[in-house]
Formats: sequence, C-alpha cells, structure tokens
Amino acid sequence: MEKAREYLELSKEESESVSRLTIHPHRVGLDCSFYERFTLRGIQVDRVEPGFVSCTFKIPPRFTDKNGSLANGAIANLVDELGGAVVQVDGLPMNVSVDMSISFLSTAKVNVRELHLAYMEELEITARVLGQRGGYSGTIVLVKNKATGETIAEGRHSLFGRRPSKM
Repeated sequence: MEKAREYLELSKEESESVSRLTIHPHRVGLDCSFYERFTLRGIQVDRVEPGFVSCTFKIPPRFTDKNGSLANGAIANLVDELGGAVVQVDGLPMNVSVDMSISFLSTAKVNVRELHLAYMEELEITARVLGQRGGYSGTIVLVKNKATGETIAEGRHSLFGRRPSKM
C-alpha cells in the first residue's frame, strides 16, 4: 500500500502548483473542456475520410510518466478521444464510451540528445471504424512510432450514441 501511496501522491510543491491553476468553465456542448484541450493540444490531423482519421503527435512532457516514457494513461486517453472522433456526427452529442481494450506493445520516450535539450518522439495515430449497428460503433486506434513504424499500442473502442434520423 505504501508504494501505491507514493506513486499517486503529489509532493507539496506539485500540489500547490496544481491548486494555482485557473480553469475557466466551458459551455457544455459548445466549447472544449480543459481536459480535452489538455489532451489534444499539439495533435496534427493529417487526413480525414469517412470512417478514418490519421494524425501525428509529438509526445509532450505532460504525457510522460516518471521514467520519461509515454504514460499508459495518455495512450488510453488518445484511444478514447480519437476512437470517439472517428464516429462523431456533426450536430449530435458525442458518443459514450462503452468499452475499451488496449494492447500496450512497446513504449515511446522523451529522449535527451544533449544536456538540457530534450526532443520528443513523433507518433502516428490512426483511427478507423470497424463497424456500426444502430447506435453502437466499434473502432480501432493504432499508435505507432512515426520514425520506425513500430506499433506502440492498439486499442479497440466501443461506443454508443444517437444516430441521425433517416427521415
């Protein structure tokens, strides 16, 4: 239990830093939340087609764990956001995540090239619709190292939402 506590607890400095953040409320349904902005800031959408989205993303330090690796939670976040975006229908509320299954196959790091000079690995993230039936959608999200092509994670994401009327 002590190890879990140490891992989860913030230091006094970290806690004070977080408490000083000013987070303005957003207009639900109209604006992105702080969480969405925090998660998606820096993502570059390269290609969008019906049922397919391709993006590149340089790993920012805010997405790394204590070892400098891309955090598993950040990967889960990207799977959730991009898996939902690929089935989003303009004018309808976002779909609700029903289930996610993620295989973590490799890791990506923020590397140090020279003293005090960090560079970030670039990811290639693709999301594709696997199928839809009624309000249920299934998607797959692949996270790869853009330079090497190595798969870092593969996520399957199930969502449910209202579909547009056929009338």
